[in-house]
Amino acid sequence: MPYEPRTYREHVDPAGLVRFEVVHAETDLLVAAERDLAEEARRAAKEVRRELDAYVAAHPRFAESLAPVEVEPNAPAVVREMAQAARRTGVGPMAAVAGAVAEAVARALAPLSRSVIVENGGDAYLITRDDRTVRVDAGDSPFSGRLALRLKPAPDGAAVCTSSAKVGPSLSLGSAHAATVVAGSGALADAAASMLGNLVHDASDAAGAVERVVAVPGVIGALVIIGETLAAAGEIELVPVS
Repeated sequence: MPYEPRTYREHVDPAGLVRFEVVHAETDLLVAAERDLAEEARRAAKEVRRELDAYVAAHPRFAESLAPVEVEPNAPAVVREMAQAARRTGVGPMAAVAGAVAEAVARALAPLSRSVIVENGGDAYLITRDDRTVRVDAGDSPFSGRLALRLKPAPDGAAVCTSSAKVGPSLSLGSAHAATVVAGSGALADAAASMLGNLVHDASDAAGAVERVVAVPGVIGALVIIGETLAAAGEIELVPVS
């Protein structure tokens, strides 16, 4: 997969936190914490990738399937979380990988920092005691860069994940400029964002699609943008970007 410069990171300003980047294999993270925890984040990313890559090597269908896949009860935690998210949303397990890895790294750092934000390819997991805003990028839609999601303090963690048929490397079977989901689980938010993106082929699909996605247990809110149309459902707050 060709590398795409993460220019959106230029707009990331995690007030009160130190930001640093961590790269391991195919994982490229932007992390923010109360102090520089780059080495700890790298070790966490390396460990979760080791478990995931070993499982995929032994079970290639897990990585190839576009539909849910059953896994063993003793599979690594990240694999079980991805498989469960896929079952709830009807997508392949790898649709949950970025969110799952972001959460795993964030939770590994949480004992060392009261607030942690981990962004992985546009998907973010936040453990925060402050309000945070997450900007919505939607390609050439007129909404792109003009709106943000406001998140209330989430000391137990919350994920904001986006799928797009127009921006980035996401595999989407729809036409949405941005399909964004908020959930407590990183894997679920990522998989549900793929589900949402797959449901939206034209503007008339938007409202019904977000309602279907917020009906998935564990999903907090959903937002979809397609061209000049925006639809949102669930517990989600949009604010303008100044």
